[in-house]
Amino acid sequence: MLNDLSLLHLLQLASPALPVGAYSYSDGLEALVEAGVIHNPKSLWYWLEQELRYGAIRLEAAVMVRAYRSVINGDVEALGYWNAWVSAAKETAELRSQSWQMGNSLMRLLRDLPPPKTQLPISLADLTAAAGTPCNYAIAFGIGAAYWQIDLTASVLGYLHSWASNLIGAGVKLIPLGQTAGQQLLLELASSLSLASQDILALKDEQLSSCGWGLALASMAHETQYTRLFQS
Repeated sequence: MLNDLSLLHLLQLASPALPVGAYSYSDGLEALVEAGVIHNPKSLWYWLEQELRYGAIRLEAAVMVRAYRSVINGDVEALGYWNAWVSAAKETAELRSQSWQMGNSLMRLLRDLPPPKTQLPISLADLTAAAGTPCNYAIAFGIGAAYWQIDLTASVLGYLHSWASNLIGAGVKLIPLGQTAGQQLLLELASSLSLASQDILALKDEQLSSCGWGLALASMAHETQYTRLFQS
């Protein structure tokens, strides 16, 4: 269960206002809108639903879980391993650079903020060194959640909710959709986010996989898209 302080820490860590640059990326959504694959609330909902069931976000969240557990267990070697692992799992240069930029920004932010009153046996400086540079966003989020002593189940749900909020926000701008339609989409995804978080927590290392070829193709198309609102 989350106490008030942990809940506030989670809300801050998963907030769209967190200065890590998430708002400047669309995860290939911009290319999908350009191609007409996503053009209304229903098609955007379907894309997000399929990503939650089979896509790379499941892999990202599962690696976040492993980073969290590595911090709690004091396993700095595992932290470095999973950071290298998730870098290798990125299918395009765009997705990799996004993860590195956001991860490095979050680690820098954690270092600049006052530390929690009850600290872990491993210092944030040692965790940063163990993860390595560049640091992926999933790794940095896991470190941040453990560092601020947020419940793991809640951290996974917050990670997925942050992802969905960012992509729905991108869809509101790109399709375009009204703000109310965007909030309706987020509500409709609530049960899927909850189910996905439970599945992700139960995944074993040998089960880590995704069927993300749609995202990979969209990301590659976005790298050479002529006009773009979002960063490549």
